[in-house]
Amino acid sequence: MRLRYGMNPHQAARVLPSAAATPVRVVSGEPSFINLLDALTGWQLVREASAATKTVAAASIKHVSPAGAALAGQLDDSALQAWGLDDQPAPLTSAYVRARDADPRSSFGDMIAVSEPVNAELAGFLARVASDGIIAPGFDTGVVGVLAAKKRGTFLVLEADPGYRPPDAERRDVFGLVIEQQRDQLGISADLLNVVSGPALPAEAVRDALLGLVTSRYTQSNSVALVKDGITIGVGAGQQNRVGCVQLAAAKAAAWWLRRHPSIRALPAVSGMTRQDRLNWQLRMADADMTPGQLAEFGRLFPGMSPSLDHKWRRRWLDQLCGVTLTSDGYIPFRDNIDHASTIGVRYVVEPGGSSRSAEVQAACAEYGMTLVHTGLRLFRH
Repeated sequence: MRLRYGMNPHQAARVLPSAAATPVRVVSGEPSFINLLDALTGWQLVREASAATKTVAAASIKHVSPAGAALAGQLDDSALQAWGLDDQPAPLTSAYVRARDADPRSSFGDMIAVSEPVNAELAGFLARVASDGIIAPGFDTGVVGVLAAKKRGTFLVLEADPGYRPPDAERRDVFGLVIEQQRDQLGISADLLNVVSGPALPAEAVRDALLGLVTSRYTQSNSVALVKDGITIGVGAGQQNRVGCVQLAAAKAAAWWLRRHPSIRALPAVSGMTRQDRLNWQLRMADADMTPGQLAEFGRLFPGMSPSLDHKWRRRWLDQLCGVTLTSDGYIPFRDNIDHASTIGVRYVVEPGGSSRSAEVQAACAEYGMTLVHTGLRLFRH
């Protein structure tokens, strides 16, 4: 397997030879070091999410963390409109569209991972979006040719071996020091979900909790995932404090929900404007944080339209978001995490438990009418 380069173009890289079986093979294209990291992260995520939920899964990976992950399901009218779809697609395509629609700004140029072989419908959809590559357990007849033609023939197509099982130990070479640890292989299942306070989890919340936990396992720590209807609508990754993860995930979830507001959905298509550019303008409207230059450009492109929602109506719309599940890769240390979670419709909180202030966190959940679930399982990833 040839690598184009390492983390950066000025770094050479190679895959070391091994007598053991390899988890992937290159079908088309030439990967970089980061391409492989993203692909292997994504493949593990969708394989485990699909196994845990018994549902087709997809993920959109950027810089070794998921921009979005989702299970197969119905697309709402906003997603159908945003991605130019006239009808509900089949499960595999629906899973990826839901994953990409979670954070389309971050998903631009992503590595795609899907739990099932790629069919013609998904390949046709991917021909119309900006992505760097895909990893899947197989490809239907004729599909590889469609995918390989993307990006002037440089689109990366990787086939994962669904039967591959990694060694029990994993190693990392850092600054001349080789560190070895037991691979994190503990199964993710509903047996982990122990309700500490509040009503029992309904079936849909169990599904969302499992997706959130698997997503957290393959997200750079600290991390928090907000999940609704089988979609990670907000992922907060790589923050040095947990409340920062909650705030980041909440901001992404708010943008996802605000894009469904009629006023933002009504943003007209401008001649010559790409789908991604229109999505970016909708996200700027949702963020309500345009620069002076962006405000001037918005006025030229969309005369007569307001660049943001009135604060009162924005809050009213956000208050309609409900039934969200929050999963955390580490214990929640302070109640401020719960305070911020309450502003974005969180109903179920899933965390390892064990903080010295767990009683305060539990009291905050009770105050907001949230169900608190402890798993006893930390899922750090570095």
